[in-house]
Amino acid sequence: MTAPSSRRLGVVLSHPTQYYSPWFRWLQAHSAVAALRVFYLWNFGVTRQHDPRFQTTFQWDVDLLSGYESEFVPNRAARPGPEHFWGFNNPALPARLRAWQPDALLLFGYPWASHLRALAWARRRRVPVIFRGDSHFLGRPAPDWRRRRLLGFLFRQMAACLYTGQANRAYFRTLGVPENKLFFGPHSVNAALFDPADAGHRAAAARLRTELGIPPAAVVVLAAGKLIPAKQPRELLAAFLALDRPDAALVFVGDGVEKPALQSLAAAARPGAVHFLPFANQSEMPARYLLADVFALPSRGSYETWGLAVNEAMHMGVPCLVSDRVGCQLDLVTAGETGWVFPAESAAGLREALAAAIAGSRPGAAREQRRAAVAARIAGYTYAQTTLGLQDALTSLGPVRA
Repeated sequence: MTAPSSRRLGVVLSHPTQYYSPWFRWLQAHSAVAALRVFYLWNFGVTRQHDPRFQTTFQWDVDLLSGYESEFVPNRAARPGPEHFWGFNNPALPARLRAWQPDALLLFGYPWASHLRALAWARRRRVPVIFRGDSHFLGRPAPDWRRRRLLGFLFRQMAACLYTGQANRAYFRTLGVPENKLFFGPHSVNAALFDPADAGHRAAAARLRTELGIPPAAVVVLAAGKLIPAKQPRELLAAFLALDRPDAALVFVGDGVEKPALQSLAAAARPGAVHFLPFANQSEMPARYLLADVFALPSRGSYETWGLAVNEAMHMGVPCLVSDRVGCQLDLVTAGETGWVFPAESAAGLREALAAAIAGSRPGAAREQRRAAVAARIAGYTYAQTTLGLQDALTSLGPVRA
């Protein structure tokens, strides 16, 4: 018999991402897992491909594959991606898992063909599955009894579930996952990259402010990501324009279908009030966050299951303004303490929260207290903490037979 956490851990994940790849590298170097291999179902992010929501072609400019073992399983989908059930169609996945012989499986998500294949393979082989997802019911009712029964059956196949935060934990409990199968594995990002003391990041942020012509004393509100309706960039711009604050500037970073409309609306603003920067790759983002006094993520609906950009911004010391539909807000953004929260469907609520954010970001003791609270809060959302949750889940599986 070997130690419970000393397992051969297979990971099934859609594609390499800037969030998870550094964690896998950290796992390989610091955890008690005997062996780790990630089975990727798509090569998005490591080859140049077009993202229709970003409306740009790119590949991430940070290393996503070194420092841990991985392989790409051929994807036969006509249209690869998470938008539809057959977007991950990897018939060879069971054979690849069988060849490597994991004795535990970490499965990210479920509503795709290959994920269900992996789950079926693990069930036949009696390989325990740890599930990781970040869904929530914020702003929407729990599913009807038919869907609840179906999802309940699905989650009963899991030996354990890693929950990312309070909203995700409530999701699992609503669907009948018992307490003894739930383990806190918070969403975390690469804190080594998002270091506010890095001289290069600070110099790049100062250059950006100068290039944009933003006065040193102006409060900068930053929105970064896909400029799509679900993220409400148009509503954010309307709230900013309605406030008409000469002591503030709004900066959008990214591309998407909403950008032309945003630029048209911004033309009515006072000169220098609204700025647009193109899509920024991962290595460029720390300087964008350092440019900001407030990071805004006003998403609506169930689109923003967590909002990892909030983690990134908070590591850079920036308080955040989010809607009450953003999954991380129950854990990371406490109104008046580490940021501001508004009702997602309320234009007036957004204006009020934005006004409070701008007023609260002027130089002074309140601003410094808030930044200290931000640093203290995000300190618990690291790869070490996420790994601890995974190791607890692995331990709950019991010993591995030699």
